[in-house]
Amino acid sequence: MGKAGKALRTVLETYSISQNRLAVTMGINRSTVYQWFNEITDPSAESVIQIFNALENLNPDAAKEFLALYVGRPILGDEPS
Repeated sequence: MGKAGKALRTVLETYSISQNRLAVTMGINRSTVYQWFNEITDPSAESVIQIFNALENLNPDAAKEFLALYVGRPILGDEPS
């Protein structure tokens, strides 16, 4: 499957955010997050934005890392000067 699942797994594990906590924050079923986390299904583009927004609410650093991992490069302003 795609990069979103890998990025999500890395971020949730790194920042100790449970799948359930993310699901509750997003207002979706935990099974949906489970499917993304385990790369069974890929989130839609709209869902990737919702994941980012939920992570930003839970931990802004986790949101930045998710986006960087998903896009495949550091976020503008995060790279060394």
